[in-house]
Amino acid sequence: MAFLSENTRRQSLIPSFLYSSSLTSNKLALDKMASNSNPSFSPSPSSPSASAPNKSFLIPAPSEPGKIEMYSPQFYAACTAGGILSCGLTHMAVTPLDLVKCNMQIDPAKYKGISSGFGVLLKEQGVKGFFRGWVPTLLGYSAQGACKFGFYEYFKKYYSDLAGPENAVKYKTLIYLAGSASAEVIADIALCPFEAVKVRVQTQPGFARGLSDGLPKFVKSEGALGLYKGLVPLWGRQIPYTMMKFASFETIVEMIYKHAIPTPKSDCSKPLQLGVSFAGGYVAGVFCAIVSHPADNLVSFLNNAKGATVGDAVKNLGLWGLFTRGLPLRIVMIGTLTGAQWGIYDAFKVFVGLPTTGGVTPAAAPVAAELAKV
Repeated sequence: MAFLSENTRRQSLIPSFLYSSSLTSNKLALDKMASNSNPSFSPSPSSPSASAPNKSFLIPAPSEPGKIEMYSPQFYAACTAGGILSCGLTHMAVTPLDLVKCNMQIDPAKYKGISSGFGVLLKEQGVKGFFRGWVPTLLGYSAQGACKFGFYEYFKKYYSDLAGPENAVKYKTLIYLAGSASAEVIADIALCPFEAVKVRVQTQPGFARGLSDGLPKFVKSEGALGLYKGLVPLWGRQIPYTMMKFASFETIVEMIYKHAIPTPKSDCSKPLQLGVSFAGGYVAGVFCAIVSHPADNLVSFLNNAKGATVGDAVKNLGLWGLFTRGLPLRIVMIGTLTGAQWGIYDAFKVFVGLPTTGGVTPAAAPVAAELAKV
């Protein structure tokens, strides 16, 4: 026991930056720290640039209970949980706006505007009518958020590793676009059945009360494959939306830290970082709404009308209507929604001990994460 106590005391005297589960990253960190304090310093033999590596210099890290290692299975699980909270809760909260927007797209003669649309709903269905379809909304967008954020973090790291450090920095926007598009393909497969039932419940009063009776009625009417009738238009709406959402957010946040905030991100307080996440998310959401709106009109039309085709939608809505019908409301809804999603997602990451998203290029992210532990 005395030997163990002495051994523990000796280990505690060793500076924490001398041990880590990621040896290479911390070697770089040590060399950088030494070179900053002494310009004549040359990398130690243990650094990657040295000709004769000495692997015995650093001591493997002891396990750190409660600490989530970047890009570990626990990291992706945390990102998935954050995505569930950010997308499921926010979409459910804006159900009244979504309800009016869908009805404006389907029946513009009756639902002429935002205020009159709320008035029609209140008169015909009462206050309860504003939250019709909230269950498929909550479940569908929770599933979508899990896949969207979890797989985005995975694909961003995967494509960065494929590109290599230099190209990951040079083509970072392409990595953001590719990672988000890949994630959204999977996310929409999870969302599509819920979205089909949601639109039918919201735009056809009397069809069903919600998911429990709406889903079997939908399947009985159009078959199980009918739940995926709107998948291609959904991809057409969500993939451009998500590519814009993630790429513009990452770019906006990086610009904010570079030009608007005088201190490095690592020196900013957590509340300030979360404020940057919300602001970057809101601006990104405005771009998202504009880019994805035509496909949103198509999805609403196809899921509302049995046997309808894309050609029918274009003929009925017209090209101008396809791009503009319900757009102002959707800009307000999606801007607020996207800002709140990034705020919730990054708040959850901070809660579990992870850094907020953005402000660091893909190739630099793993090294930054290791330096943050020093």
